[in-house]
Amino acid sequence: MNSADKKKLRAQAHSLKPVIMIGQSGLTAAVLAEIELALDSHELIKVRIRAEREDRKLISEKICTDTGAELIQSIGQIAVIYRLNPDK
Repeated sequence: MNSADKKKLRAQAHSLKPVIMIGQSGLTAAVLAEIELALDSHELIKVRIRAEREDRKLISEKICTDTGAELIQSIGQIAVIYRLNPDK
């Protein structure tokens, strides 16, 4: 994905609210399943990751590798994730 596409997605994500929150339990299988469902229905989602800075980076990378999505932006506790749904 080139920088122009990412810029458009960041602009679209600006008005979104986080649909998934990752808390004390971390990234569990249930949370990954919910992220999969959210990506299937919305394509572009925000995830709030309640963890330390280094842990947030690792969690967002793991989400992207496990779901086949792409990290568009990460600011503080919010990560913007995109995966194209070919059925839409």
